Amino acid sequence: METPKTAEITAESTPSFIGNATAHSDWIAQLERRLDQCERLASVGELASTTTHEFNNLLMTILNYAKLGLRHKDEATRDKALQRILDAANRGAKITNLVLGLARSGATEFEPTNLIQVVDDTLVLLEKELQKYRIDIEREFTQAPLIEGSPSQLQRLLLNLITNARQAIRENGTIRIGIKYEAKTSTVALVVRDNGPGIPKDILPKIFDRFFTTKTGPDHSGKGGTGLGLSACKEIIDQHRGRIRVESTVGKGTAFTIRFPVSKPSESTANETGSAQLQSVPPQSNRSNQISTPT
Repeated sequence: METPKTAEITAESTPSFIGNATAHSDWIAQLERRLDQCERLASVGELASTTTHEFNNLLMTILNYAKLGLRHKDEATRDKALQRILDAANRGAKITNLVLGLARSGATEFEPTNLIQVVDDTLVLLEKELQKYRIDIEREFTQAPLIEGSPSQLQRLLLNLITNARQAIRENGTIRIGIKYEAKTSTVALVVRDNGPGIPKDILPKIFDRFFTTKTGPDHSGKGGTGLGLSACKEIIDQHRGRIRVESTVGKGTAFTIRFPVSKPSESTANETGSAQLQSVPPQSNRSNQISTPT
């Protein structure tokens, strides 16, 4: 796993900005790349306790069934033991590949991506944590075309949204994840909805601001409190030319709806960054607070 590099700013490394706008822009771009790398590795670090516990359980499964196979000579018992060992090893390999994908640096590569598969892979990483806090996951998936995207970046997006939803609920709640194709706009909509306390309307327009947070620090799982999670989500959505809408009602919960353009075979690239700005939508009677990015 790649070790994060520390950005050291000194008088010698800081460019002279007077009459040197290009150097200034390059310097800012370099800092933004390093911040993105730190955010990516922070996501991996936050998974460390969860995945370590999961690997311990998998190793215990492998050890126990290996002992069972050695104790019993009959073919049926040994076949059962070997199958359980194989299942545990495959799950361990899947988790390892997913974590390595999150940690991998370099240019973001876009490809036709199955959003339902990305959701399922993300839930593999969060399964034990959600069980610990007694959070139920409800899937509402309909058949949808592929989108042009980066699976690892979309996984970061989902990790942040689902973790935020879990933290908002705290314990004993439900997170609904929906995916549907909207033919009228040729987009695939991803919805992450929780039944937590909701977000006050005066705070809602600020939630995607970098370093803005209402938390005092990380929770018991070591996650959150930096103010980087949702700002990273916004950047990922922009990179995928997506649009996001947030609806929240205090006392009832919050829903994040993200719409991604459908993958087109003729597209030579889907890596252009959008320039959508956040807007607050005035609340109406019997409606939740909302913010969205314009079309």
